[in-house]
This record gives sequence, structure tokens and C-alpha cells, in this order.
Amino acid sequence: MDFRIKSLKAKRAPNIAVLPCQEKLHILVERAPEVEACLGRTIERLSPAVDRVFRIRRQLATGAVALLTIWLFVHVLFGANGMVVYRQKKNEIQDLQTQVSTLQEENDHYSTQIKALQTDPKMIEKVAREQLQYTRPGEVVYVAPDPVRPEKPAINAAKK
Repeated sequence: MDFRIKSLKAKRAPNIAVLPCQEKLHILVERAPEVEACLGRTIERLSPAVDRVFRIRRQLATGAVALLTIWLFVHVLFGANGMVVYRQKKNEIQDLQTQVSTLQEENDHYSTQIKALQTDPKMIEKVAREQLQYTRPGEVVYVAPDPVRPEKPAINAAKK
């Protein structure tokens, strides 16, 4: 019995499969019980392992979820944008804001001094007396000498 299509026999169309001849099909049909038996033995051999995995599937899933949770926790804490880095940046921002406020106060103080030096004659006189050591005519300024520090005697213990 030939299952080939007679009209396409000469053309050999690539999308039409040619069935094997009857003898080859007969061999396959004869060996089918052997293949089924081999497959049955394989299933029986693998059955305990499959049953064991099936019984512990909930534990496996719980373990996988626990590992995923631990990994996410570590990533959130120590990752590139984690909580540790976030806290460091937050502290750095607070330090910088403190520095900015200190510099702003210092700037305001100097602005007040500049305005006073531009307009207040008493402030100009005060600065001239303190920093430039100017005096009015007839005033005497006493300047204390720098304190003398006693020199430490050289110890020549290494020469002994």
C-alpha cells in the first residue's frame, strides 16, 4: 500500500511529507509495545522523585520566596541607592545646610560692618584705632611687650 500522492510524485513538493513504505510502518508498529514498556519503566523509576518533588513543592516555593525576600532586603539596604547611601547623603545635606547657614550669618555680619564703615564715623575711628593703631593728637598709647617664653634646655641623653 503506497500512501504517496501520484500527481506530485514527479514534482516532489517540499511542504508535503512522503510517508514511509508499509514495511517501515510495520516495524514501527511491532516495536511500539517495547517502547511503551521502556517508557513505563522510566516513569516507574522517576515516579518516587516526582512524588517527592510534588510533596515538597510548597516548601520549595516558600524557600524560593524567602531567598527572594532576603535578596531584596539586602539590595534595599546596601544597594547603589539603598538606605545606607540614603542616610549618608541625608547627613551630608544636613552638614552642608549647617555650613550654608553659618556662612550666611557671617556674610550678614560682614555686610553690617561694611555698611557701618561706609556711614558711621565712630566705627571708622574705632577700626583706625584698633587695627591701624592711629591716635588723636596728644594721646599716648602704651603697648605691652610680647611675653617671653623660656627656652627648654637641650637634653643630650643620646651622647652619654
